[in-house]
Formats: sequence, structure tokens, C-alpha cells
Amino acid sequence: MSSRHWSGQLIVTEANRGRWSGPLGPPMAGRWLDLRWAPGFLCMPLIMEMASGARDPSTKAHEHIQFWAPGVNQTAMADCRAVCTLNTSDCCDFIRMNPDCRSEGGYLDYLEGIFCHFSPPLLPLAITLYVFWLLYLFLILGVTAAKFFCPNLSAISTNLKLSHNVAGVTFLAFGNGAPDIFSALVAFSDPRTAGLAIGALFGAGVLVTTVVAGGITILHPFMAASRPFLRDITFYMVAVFLTFTALYLGRITLAWALGYLGLYVFYVVTVILCTWVYQRQRSTSLIHSMPETPEMLSDSEEDQVSSNTNSYDYGDEYRPLLLGQETTAQILIQALNPLDYRKWRTQSMSCKLLKVVKLPVEFLLLLTVPVVDPDKDDRNWKRPLNCLQLVVSPLVLVLTLQSGAYGVYEICGLLPVWAVVVIVGTALASVTFFATSNREPPRLHWLFAFLGFLTSALWINAAATEVVNILRSLGVVFRLSNTVLGLTLLAWGNSIGDAFSDFTLARQGYPRMAFSACFGGIIFNILVGVGLGCLLQIARNHAAEVKLEPDGLLVWVLASALGLSLVFSLVSVPLQCFRLSKAYGLCLLLFYATFLVVVLLTEFGVIHLKRV
Repeated sequence: MSSRHWSGQLIVTEANRGRWSGPLGPPMAGRWLDLRWAPGFLCMPLIMEMASGARDPSTKAHEHIQFWAPGVNQTAMADCRAVCTLNTSDCCDFIRMNPDCRSEGGYLDYLEGIFCHFSPPLLPLAITLYVFWLLYLFLILGVTAAKFFCPNLSAISTNLKLSHNVAGVTFLAFGNGAPDIFSALVAFSDPRTAGLAIGALFGAGVLVTTVVAGGITILHPFMAASRPFLRDITFYMVAVFLTFTALYLGRITLAWALGYLGLYVFYVVTVILCTWVYQRQRSTSLIHSMPETPEMLSDSEEDQVSSNTNSYDYGDEYRPLLLGQETTAQILIQALNPLDYRKWRTQSMSCKLLKVVKLPVEFLLLLTVPVVDPDKDDRNWKRPLNCLQLVVSPLVLVLTLQSGAYGVYEICGLLPVWAVVVIVGTALASVTFFATSNREPPRLHWLFAFLGFLTSALWINAAATEVVNILRSLGVVFRLSNTVLGLTLLAWGNSIGDAFSDFTLARQGYPRMAFSACFGGIIFNILVGVGLGCLLQIARNHAAEVKLEPDGLLVWVLASALGLSLVFSLVSVPLQCFRLSKAYGLCLLLFYATFLVVVLLTEFGVIHLKRV
């Protein structure tokens, strides 16, 4: 951080008399103390600089900071990152007394854990444990979204008889972008972490449109589909421009948030109309060998994708010749077993280690999240497990909603909500168990897809809340802005799964499909992430708008980089006649590397605007 000096003053009330002591002795009521003469008072000039770092520099010298004191009804406005400037003995009290250090949601207080439960020599150990827990949370997000959230969304779209294109830009886009969306919703719920949401959404946009898109073209140069590419990149540029304008204005109103969601609805309608026009042209054309777009794949191409991704099914070889009827206990044990012994024997050692790490998460999710699979004959009906989930899943819903605040609420002072949920769920599970059989799913089995959708969504939301709180804690420790944490750790963690999926498709010979997914997914993330996040925040606080306070120059660097990457692709791809080569991919990778260098130099004050 660049060396700058700001003058500041401390407001001392009557209730503070005798509370503060230092070189000048106890302050008098109503007196203003020049902080340059009181360095022992928690390094206040640095606090003022960091607390007002996202605001107009011309107003910094006129801002005052009030401290919380026991028995005094005051609001502490000191930036929590100033804790690193204090003496060791004062850090824990500062964390516990300063409201800026408190987390609005989540189950664990990470800042208190670092500064109150770990001694200074053990601080590297605490940070290491937090980093491993952060990686495990990203693993939880990925497993929940891939194996539980997306399959239930697919089942819902199948039961609602939606077309593949509509489902792709609505339910399946929501499933693929679930970690990004829920991270943005959690971050927007607290003004202190709104920078995480902006940084993550913009950072993921830069990452996907440069590293992922460039990696696809390097792995497999191809001919891009012109109309879907121009459509998607145009919509995404409009979304980025809206966000850029909102940052410049410093607020998002109700109409603005609804405009985000309306733009996404318009995008969905455009995709549907484009698909309908394409199908109509194809049906009336006498030429049957027209090249397919990523939106419409032939049956043979879909079969190839399915065969490449699923490889060979060895289930028939291991199926017993004489089928015996399994007992209820055997069905329950097999349904709760997340380990496939046939795949286990053929996996490498690294895959086995990763599977061992994922086993606790998969077991917990199998126990709590029902999954409906329309492609199976029994639609994944497991009578004992599904009946058990009728008790456990609603319990998870009330204990994860608002971090369990609703679950422990007592109804009329008699029973907590979670106890009522258990009683009702047990009754419903008993009726279902005795009214159904193990062999055939009931007629209303499709309702379990909605229950699984809600439960997996709240699991993702709970994990995303912990991710945001950990990143904010690491930002306090290392004195990094939320924007940097969002565009690096949060964006990388949420986008790594999509990147590997797209690279796999490219290696299998479907680069157009992977390239199209790069832009289609991030359109959903930014429009729904910002629009829905701000809309919920406005409704929760009964406010007219959501205030946005960018982290200085860094946000503008991030927004400009995303805009430049889109303009580069919009100009260069048509100039190449939509034939994407390895040189184009290398240019995108070089752009992202330059972007990261500029971001880090800006964060550490090497690049900064001159003050007038």
C-alpha cells in the first residue's frame, strides 16, 4: 500500500471517560484528540485510510471514526483490517467489540478463531487450516452441484416437458452456475462483502473468456458457429456495460435489478426464437447436410458425446444370473454407499485419494438429498432411503436456512421449529413407507426432485456462506481488498469445474459446444447473480436501492479488462472468418497473465491515480 498520510480525530463521549488511556492521560468529555499525537490509540490514521479506501479521496480527511465501548450505544466504523496494526493483546478485544468484524451469516466465526484461539506463533498454522477448509468447501460446492443439484434440475425440466434449449438456458444454466450464483447472493447480502460478488463475477468472466476460451482453441482449433457466438457475446457485453454503469453511479435501484432479470428473460426468449427459426429453415431446406450449431446436435453426435463421457457400462457383466429380491435393509445400505467398487479397482492412486476425501461429503448428501433420475427404470426410487429423507431433508432445510435461525425458533414458546418438522416428517415418512413397495416408484415420486432441489440449493448456499466468510477473514489477515479475493480465489474456485468440463469436451472433439458454454454460462451468472442478489437485498432491508462502494481503482481495472477481452474477441473472431486458431488462444492467455499482473500492482499501490 502506498505511503499516504491522513489526519483523523476520535470522538470521545462522556461514557468513555477513564476508558481510554495513553500518553496524554484520560480524555475530557467532548474533546477532539489529534491522532497524530496519540499513536497508542490503535493506529487510527491507518484505520481511517483503510476504512475510507473505497470512497472519494477528497472526503477522507473529513471523516471521523467512532469506537464501540461497553455500555455505550455507538456504532464502530473502523475497518476490521486495522486489527493487524494492533498489539497482540488488543487484537482479540478489537475483533469481538468491532461490529465491522462480525459475520452476518455462517456457522463459524473465522476472525475470532484466528485472533482469539490461536497464539501469534501459530498464525501460519491457522491460515493453513483455513486454506485447506476453503479447498474442501469448494469440493463440497462442486460435488453438490454436479451430483445432486443438476440431476434434480434435469428431472424437473423433464417432468415439466421443457425443450432442451429452454432447459439449457434456464434450469441447467442455473445448475452449472449454482456456486457462482449462491456466492454472489451471499456476498450481496452484506455491504462489506459486496466487492467479493463484483470481483468474483467479473473475475470469472475474464477467466472464462480468456483462459478457458483460449485453452479450448489451443487444444482443438475449430470453426465457431457465427450466430450463437455473436448473440451471446452481444448480450454479455450489454450485461457488463450495465454493471459498469451501476458501479459508476454507486447504486442499484429496484428498477435496475429488475432490468437485469428482464434482460435475462429476453435472452432466453431470443435463444428460443433463434432455435425455432433454425429448425424451420432446416425443415424446409432440401440440403440435409447443413453444419449443426452448438444449439442443435444430431442424434449421432449426441450418442458420441454420451459414449465418450460414460465410456463402457460394466453393469451387465456384474449383474447376477439369478435375481433375488433385496431386503429393505440391503437397499438402504447400498443406497447410502457412495463407493463404486467396480470403478475403484480401475482408478489411479490420485483418483482414489480424491474419492476418499469426498466420501464424507457424498455420504452426507446421499442421506439428506433425494435424487430423481428419469433415465432409470425405477427413477432412482429407493424406498427406505427416500422415506428417511422425508424426515432428514426438511430438517436440513430449517437448520441451513439463515444459518439455523428459523430452526431454533420456538412456536408459542413450546416447541422449536426443527422438532415440529421432525414430527411432521416422521408421520409423512411412515405413511409413504407403508403405502409403497420397494420395486415400483409411487406416482408422486417426481415430487422428490423438488425436495432434492431445495435441499441441495441450501447446502450450496451454506457452503458458499462459509467460503465468503473465510475469504473475508483472509482479506483481513493479509490486508487484501474483497475485489482481489473475489477475482482470484473465489472466481478460480467456482470456475475450475466448468474449465475442466470444457477442456474435456474440446479434447473429445466438441470444441464448438465447449466454446458456446463459455459465454452462455457467464451471461446467466452476471445477470441473475447481480439482479437477484440486489433484489433480495432490497426486499430484505426494505430499502430503495443497494449501495455499491467500489474498492478504488481496482474495480475499474477489472471492469475494463473484461470489456477489453470481449471487444478483442468480438473483433478478432469475425476477422478470422470464425476460424479460431492456436494463435488466438495464446493471445487470450497472454491477456489474462497481463491482467493479473496489473491487478496485483494496483492492489499493492504500485499503480495508482495521482491526487490533485
